[in-house]
Amino acid sequence: MQKIYKKIRCTLPVLCLCATVLGCSLSAEASGKMLVPGGSVVGIKVECDGVLVVGMNEPEGGDLPAFEAGIRTGDVITHIGADEVESIAEFREELADWSGGEITLRVLRGDKTLQFTVTPTAGQNGGELGVWLRDGMAGLGTVSFYDPDTGLYGALGHAVNDVDTGVLIPVREGEIMQAEVSGVVRGECGKPGELIGSFNRDAELGTIESNCGSGIFGHMKSDCAIAKGKALELAERGEVSVGEATVLAGVDGAVEEYSVEISRIYPEDSGERDLLITVTDPRLIEKTGGIVQGMSGSPIIQDGKLVGAVTHVLVNDPTRGYGIFIENMLEAAG
Repeated sequence: MQKIYKKIRCTLPVLCLCATVLGCSLSAEASGKMLVPGGSVVGIKVECDGVLVVGMNEPEGGDLPAFEAGIRTGDVITHIGADEVESIAEFREELADWSGGEITLRVLRGDKTLQFTVTPTAGQNGGELGVWLRDGMAGLGTVSFYDPDTGLYGALGHAVNDVDTGVLIPVREGEIMQAEVSGVVRGECGKPGELIGSFNRDAELGTIESNCGSGIFGHMKSDCAIAKGKALELAERGEVSVGEATVLAGVDGAVEEYSVEISRIYPEDSGERDLLITVTDPRLIEKTGGIVQGMSGSPIIQDGKLVGAVTHVLVNDPTRGYGIFIENMLEAAG
């Protein structure tokens, strides 16, 4: 089987809220729930539900038809006329058939659906709108948990956002894949570190069905190594305390357990953060400087129970970062 690898540079996107949920039903009640903690780094490939406008350019004629019509960077174009557009290739095919006159574009902007009328500029290959587009993205992240009862997994603990616009990517489809970490750029004050690696597009581990502020969710193959791990009881918020804990992270290939401290537990109405954690393990500090991009989703364990997942690093102190409760990830999953 041919291996197809891609070099990855990961970012920790700004959190965005999303109402997308999975088709399965999960109770928000955490008591007694058994989940397999993750820690494995995986490749993440997401295809956008439409085409994302990431910039504007001047086509032949020197004008900007889309911009002048009201299209803006961060918009997701979902339809040209009555035809649905799922990729850049389909977008180009639609414009290649343009024979003059106005066209309508249906656009998703945040949680609103808008419609614009545009007159393209004539180009060598049909109509030109003067937009730079993206229809997906790929990167590395860490699996947080796997539910052996339903096959559901959660990862990242935050949304997959476009690296240029910060827009949450509406998912048409996606997958997680087997990945290999080949190096680490250590985090420093003012300069977040990152995991460098590659993934095998032929080694699919599961689907991506939802992308929201609390992570990505889907279903994992039951025969993969992550799913065969030992299940731990899920801790409820009231059971978690400030003090010693551990994280599971695969920063150099194999998943290892590292010492951390839960430094603060935020009130329930604090929005996008539940925990403040501090890395105390000298091994992890030596390897990475603390928390680096690509570790998003690393599970947090305290007193033998699965508590939460790492989500963000503090730019001015890479040994500290934020986390989310796993029970909140489960609630977001549906």
